[in-house]
Amino acid sequence: MTEAMGSGPAMAGQPVSGWVKGFASFAGCLMVLIGVFGVIVGVSAIFRDDVYVLRGDYLFKWDMTAWGWIHAIIGVVMVLAGFAVFSGQVWARTIGVILAALSGIANFMFLPYYPVWSLLIITLDVVVIAALTMYSKRAAAT
Repeated sequence: MTEAMGSGPAMAGQPVSGWVKGFASFAGCLMVLIGVFGVIVGVSAIFRDDVYVLRGDYLFKWDMTAWGWIHAIIGVVMVLAGFAVFSGQVWARTIGVILAALSGIANFMFLPYYPVWSLLIITLDVVVIAALTMYSKRAAAT
């Protein structure tokens, strides 16, 4: 626990927090969970167009099959990236942040179809982004 958390001179003497490591592991678990849920939502939208109903007039009126493929693809890649986050690699955390942002955007656009679920996933995506950006390479080494 004597490793420095950051790479800059201001962070040189600060110990790595156990909370940061635990929060990054939690983010990896959340990514796997969000990805599995994304695949389930995607597959259900692909096979049955009438599962989700558009509420009101909305700008992003795509076919349910298209939404299904979007959620399924993001979900599969998010599951894989979630497992990669456990390795502590910078590329895995970078991919995780990008995928969480894409998932948040996709769920924002999916709001009129499934509002409560979309808001929940957007919230979890924000938690994942926060956790992965707190984590450093030195924290992974300890």
